[in-house]
Amino acid sequence: MLRSLHIKLALIMTLLVVCLMTLAGAFLINSVNRFYLNEFYSQMADVFSNDTEFVRDLLTKTDGETDGVQALNQVLTAKMGALGVDGRNRNYYILDGTTGAYLVGSNEDEGKSLSITPNLYIAMTEGKEGNQSDLTTNYMDLALPIERGGQDYIIYILDERNTVRELNTQLFQLIIEALAFGLVISVLLSFLLSRAMVNPILALTRGAKRVAEGDFDHEIQVESHDEIGVLTNTFNDMADQLKNTIREVENERTKLSTLFLHMTDGVVAFNQAGEVIHSNPAAEEMLALSIPVGGAVRYEDLFEEIAPLDTVLNMESDCLDRAMVREDRSLFLLLVPYNREKQVGVLAVIHDVTQQVKNEAMRQEFVANVSHELRTPVTNIRSYAETLWENPDLPTDMRKNFLQVVLNESDRMTHIVQDLLTLSRFDSGQSQLNLRRFSFGQVLKESYQAILLEAQRHGHYLALRGEDAVPFIVADRERILQVIMNVLSNAIKYTPDGGRILMTAGTEGNWVWLEVSDNGIGIPEEDRERIFERFYRVDKARSRESGGTGLGLSIAQEIIAQHKGVLTLVDRQQPGTTIRMELNIGGPERCGEP
Repeated sequence: MLRSLHIKLALIMTLLVVCLMTLAGAFLINSVNRFYLNEFYSQMADVFSNDTEFVRDLLTKTDGETDGVQALNQVLTAKMGALGVDGRNRNYYILDGTTGAYLVGSNEDEGKSLSITPNLYIAMTEGKEGNQSDLTTNYMDLALPIERGGQDYIIYILDERNTVRELNTQLFQLIIEALAFGLVISVLLSFLLSRAMVNPILALTRGAKRVAEGDFDHEIQVESHDEIGVLTNTFNDMADQLKNTIREVENERTKLSTLFLHMTDGVVAFNQAGEVIHSNPAAEEMLALSIPVGGAVRYEDLFEEIAPLDTVLNMESDCLDRAMVREDRSLFLLLVPYNREKQVGVLAVIHDVTQQVKNEAMRQEFVANVSHELRTPVTNIRSYAETLWENPDLPTDMRKNFLQVVLNESDRMTHIVQDLLTLSRFDSGQSQLNLRRFSFGQVLKESYQAILLEAQRHGHYLALRGEDAVPFIVADRERILQVIMNVLSNAIKYTPDGGRILMTAGTEGNWVWLEVSDNGIGIPEEDRERIFERFYRVDKARSRESGGTGLGLSIAQEIIAQHKGVLTLVDRQQPGTTIRMELNIGGPERCGEP
């Protein structure tokens, strides 16, 4: 690590020095070239533009002049110093204004081999001064077209830039020497800098290794207040936080282990490969099998027949629930994938529903028994009918009594059969709701009027309140009326004569409610949770006497459940019973709205 960091810093410093020197060299060389280029054209402008006497001598033919070229040559020769012409690096040439042919100049050999430059081309074709500058060329030139004595000439000044090239060469050598010196210094500085940085980093490395080994009590000493010092303090804080986090995780793991150990439901966790990673004693008891962690028992051995592991890992629903039987136990199984995105594994939760299954079987058996009990009213009806048939001379009062018994028994039998058929339709899902919009207040009034005579016959006070304040609702009108009549009938049956029965209606949000309360015999505390069970009677003698079957409230609750409403027993301190019914105004489809 030490050598690696040294090398990296040395390379960085070297590249930095090289880049800086390259940029500086390029800037200096470019500046020198631009300086000489500007100096050349500035010098030419001083001579050809500002020196009017010199320009006049160039343009004016003297008396007795026979050779204009030689005259121009003499004038230019006199100005060689001002023009900077040295005959080697910079020369002047007099060219034919039309063809550009060499006529005379300061260097005859080079003059005869002149090439047409852009400035010279401008002077020849356009008759204008060619003074365009270009840093990229290896020369500087000026082409000035003039007319003397009726003849067109071009005065052409050409600088080969040898001085600039020599100066650039010297600058380049100087830059190379400075670069070498800078590289040596940068390497030395990089080693010193890396040493200052490496020592704290090495301390951090040693501390990280100790933390990785589980030693969270070691604290790295901070020797600086720069970024490395901040990093060291942060690392110490991280180690403390990690220590606290691990302690909390261990505590949570202990809690979960204790919870799994003592919970009544069985829990078995599998990894992605189907191996057991956790199980509790309840699961082993329910499955009647020892399930060691990482042992020979796998997911395939326990639940493959219910659902393959891949199916559970890739299922879209939240969980998969199935019923299963293991020896004499009835079990309900929930299979849930945890960390669904990464498909880490599957959690199996097992509920022992043996008692619930037994209870349900008892209820179903009880239904069969009640059906069987229909023989009693049938037998009574047959007996009384045979008596009437065989004894036509019976007294009139006795015949009426016999016929009344037949009617009562037939009514009781009819009620039992109808209630059983109704519950059967509910259980099979064949009972459909006839939903429509109607006035809930009108239904309350009809039920009130229908039950009023029966209430008065028992001397009850029956009152209806709030019927005009409730809105129209969407529901099965006949079913809702059946529920209300059943609740009212129970209130009349189980309230001693001269009692008080109150119907109260109202709205709450998107819900309409009805409460039927009485001051009758009430329901004992131990029976309150079972009043909606099928065939359950609080007062069996009174129920049989009144012709009850024990199915009324069960049917009522099924109807309200189909409407996705609520039918509950209100817990109140005063004597009597209060049943509360709640329905969504918009119907079952909108029951999720508040």
